[in-house]
Amino acid sequence: MKATTIKVEGELLRELERSKPASQSLSAYVRSVLEREVLRQKMAAAAERYTEFVRETPDEKAWLEEWTRADLAHRPPRSGRSGYGSIFRA
Repeated sequence: MKATTIKVEGELLRELERSKPASQSLSAYVRSVLEREVLRQKMAAAAERYTEFVRETPDEKAWLEEWTRADLAHRPPRSGRSGYGSIFRA
């Protein structure tokens, strides 16, 4: 696996030292910050792709609108005809 060394100095180094947990090395902290940023970028790209998918797919848009209106705070009435067998029975 390829590795690299990055030189950090001055005010940036001081800020990183101040913001990292005392129990964590500077290298581990910088690595975790970079990993979080890469994940954030991937999640933002995925959200953009899903937004485009919803815009282009009427069924998905309708399902999402139905899900948004759903009352998730209360259990649905028990009619016995849900089609889900006993998975929702207490």
